[in-house]
Amino acid sequence: MTDDNQTMITAGDVQSRQVIVANEHGLHARPAGKVAQQAQSFAADILIVHDEQEVDAKSILDVLTLAAGPGDVLEIRASGDDATEAADALETLFKNKFEE
Repeated sequence: MTDDNQTMITAGDVQSRQVIVANEHGLHARPAGKVAQQAQSFAADILIVHDEQEVDAKSILDVLTLAAGPGDVLEIRASGDDATEAADALETLFKNKFEE
């Protein structure tokens, strides 16, 4: 029974980061592609939340549907074995303005 409890704790552990879209043109195709590519390198389930909309960060099309513009605040939510690393990596990508 202890193993089941540990699994539940791990499954319920969500890493969350708030990020700002700081580049000039917002979350257009190139940065959305970088977000999806970075997210795909992790096993964690990763969502990006904008207002009431939640999308899969591993899908470039989903990320584009956010239509996030400059100055918009988004939330990154990651869960799974490498959730902390995934959330940190995506946060860094946003802080570095997608290296544009």
